[in-house]
Amino acid sequence: MDRQEIRALYERRQTERVAERDRFKQRGVWLAVARLVSFALSLWFAWLVWEMSVLHWGWVLVPVTAFFAFMTWHAQVRSDISRRERSRDFYARGLDRLDGTWRGRGNQGSSFVDPKHPYSSDLDIFGSGSLFELLATTRSPWGTKRLADWLSGSATPDEVRGRQEAIAELAPMVDLRDALASEHEGLTEAVDARQLSAWAGAPITLDQMAPRWVAAGLGLLALVTATGWALSWWDRLPFLVVVVSSASFAFLFRDRVARVLSGVEEPARQLGVLSAFVARIERERFASERLGALSRTLASDGEPASARIRRLRRLVDTLDARRNQMFAPIAFLVLWGTHFAFALEAWRKSSGDDVPRWLDAVGEIDALLALATYAFEHPEDPFPTIREDGVLFEADGLGHPLIAESDLVRNSVRFGTEPSLLVVSGSNMSGKSTFLRAIGINTVLAFAGAPVRARGLELSPFVVAASIRIVDSLQDGISHFYAEILRLRQVLELASGDAPVLFLLDEILHGTNSHDRAIGAEAVVKGLVDKGAVGLITTHDLALAKMADTMHDVAVNVHFEDQIVDGKIEFDYTMRDGVVTKSNALDLMRSVGLEV
Repeated sequence: MDRQEIRALYERRQTERVAERDRFKQRGVWLAVARLVSFALSLWFAWLVWEMSVLHWGWVLVPVTAFFAFMTWHAQVRSDISRRERSRDFYARGLDRLDGTWRGRGNQGSSFVDPKHPYSSDLDIFGSGSLFELLATTRSPWGTKRLADWLSGSATPDEVRGRQEAIAELAPMVDLRDALASEHEGLTEAVDARQLSAWAGAPITLDQMAPRWVAAGLGLLALVTATGWALSWWDRLPFLVVVVSSASFAFLFRDRVARVLSGVEEPARQLGVLSAFVARIERERFASERLGALSRTLASDGEPASARIRRLRRLVDTLDARRNQMFAPIAFLVLWGTHFAFALEAWRKSSGDDVPRWLDAVGEIDALLALATYAFEHPEDPFPTIREDGVLFEADGLGHPLIAESDLVRNSVRFGTEPSLLVVSGSNMSGKSTFLRAIGINTVLAFAGAPVRARGLELSPFVVAASIRIVDSLQDGISHFYAEILRLRQVLELASGDAPVLFLLDEILHGTNSHDRAIGAEAVVKGLVDKGAVGLITTHDLALAKMADTMHDVAVNVHFEDQIVDGKIEFDYTMRDGVVTKSNALDLMRSVGLEV
């Protein structure tokens, strides 16, 4: 399926959802009228029974029953309307991504921004119009966090291949992603992962079986003695003895019972929100090894996680009956709260340790689904090949994934052990920085497990480090130049680690004079190469291009250039061999009206 077919699918589904929503809205109008009519009939029939005595009271049950039936049906219709609207929005957001109008409309990952991260700010990983905003179609906080982690770090070749296999299987599953998006608005606001894990893993406070049986026995005795007293089988003494015994028993456990009951309602509600997501995932039968393992994680002792969550939800819903004024006296007699406190603790004992694993599995599946959405919507982008040995980055037709295909210029590039360094010279605005970002962001995509914007890419494991977008800090008293040398120190420290570093250094040390810049830049780059790092530096200072002459065994020069056509500067953004032979600084100044 190509992008035009995907667009047609999304447009057709969006139109269908709008039509379905409108049909349900019309049905909702008729049901609202039916509810009103049945309610009015209930009042009229009641008046005819009790005031006029012309009808049997059984007739009142007919409109009353109809009223509650219409009310239930109407609630279901409203739910159906909401699901169709969420599904419509799901396809609308997909069309935004296909049209390139998605920027500023999604999750920008602002909470994951880290100015000290070695590449995320430089490569536009987070923020408005970022890679994260393009990819983050996740439905849960764990999926969002997992996706951010994958985009912020590297992975082993086996991990990457496992994700690739899972993403390839999930990519065509549009119906699954539609169903998950339609079920609820998203779990991000509804569920607090830390609160859930803390509640599930807290020490068990009511673990004894004997007191639980005693509570059940006292509750049963209370009902029996109350019934016998009411039917005059015996006097009230047995009932009073049981009531005193029950009250004494409840007093002994009151603190622990209160702690259990006060802390369960919100986690149960949150897990209830999660259960629909889990239940939908459980219905799938996956072929890939990674997805199969994650599916098995969502079962405990052969019982699906969704079933266990529903059981917890039923316990809490039944517990809430004690708040009914009519039932409250009975709940007090039978130790309703105490009995359910024991039952809830038994649930935590059997399932509490599984909750963090469920959340982790849901998070990974959610992140994989987000990357699968990207893979589906970019069918022309291939999965990269991850090498086990050597140091290599070799791309055919590499482009930047955040640039529209209509504006994209692709370049092929190869570096690794030989050459270890590409010195990229070129005029201003010729595409040097974008080229560095294209290499970096595709490397990030590759190790997240996603397809890449290239006709083909083969690379070995790398730790990415970049110095492209360096900013000063007035609050911290750090100048631009000082911020840059701090980043360069960070890159050198990373290069001292076990994994090879892929460095991307834009206009290295341009904040100082030419003499110091040439000496410092060559020292930094040689230090990186000596540590086994590979990468690129850019410059419009041709003095730095001579670095390739002194490092001729490991470095080569490439460049970007511009052309003057009819008095206007034009860029083709195509990389060429060798050193650039001209500068466009004066032409650019003249183009904006400066007299130079």
